[in-house]
Amino acid sequence: MALLYAGITSLDGYTADATGAFDWARPPDDVHAYVNDLERPVGTYLYGRRMYEVMQFWETAHTLPDAPDVILDYAAVWQDTDKVVYSSTLDAVTTARTRLARTFDPVDVRALVEDSPADVSIGGPTLAAHALRAGLVDEVLLFVVPVVVGGGTRFLPDGLRLDTRLVEERTFSEGVVHLRYARRA
Repeated sequence: MALLYAGITSLDGYTADATGAFDWARPPDDVHAYVNDLERPVGTYLYGRRMYEVMQFWETAHTLPDAPDVILDYAAVWQDTDKVVYSSTLDAVTTARTRLARTFDPVDVRALVEDSPADVSIGGPTLAAHALRAGLVDEVLLFVVPVVVGGGTRFLPDGLRLDTRLVEERTFSEGVVHLRYARRA
């Protein structure tokens, strides 16, 4: 199967601004519904500690009063997917279907992807940088929000050369654009 790296970015390529905020990245419902469908066939999520701490929200999101259908749907998708959290500082993980790994080993990740009956998704720019530099990422999926934040956490690491081909492009409400690229062989 494939290793996918997907994320919401600013027009200038950041996943969070210089203060760490990413409230500008909240997707409109049509984007969220599309992401839900993209994530549904994923079998395993790979996270670093910080991304895992953000994503833990989805473990209980279905209990929110008056939660929109797109939120309930993604919560179900997330809860039904295996997760591996790479962290040397966490003592334990608290969500279902989640295991803790102390180090990111490209050989182990390659084996996981090759042995998986479904695609694997890597989340968070810090962890994804390791996979990108190791040549493990098969596809990069961006949801570009029409805002310039001027600095912060970059979606792609500096110094990376990655030759790709455009596989899909789509425009959504509020000016959000989805770009899906596959790594060239």
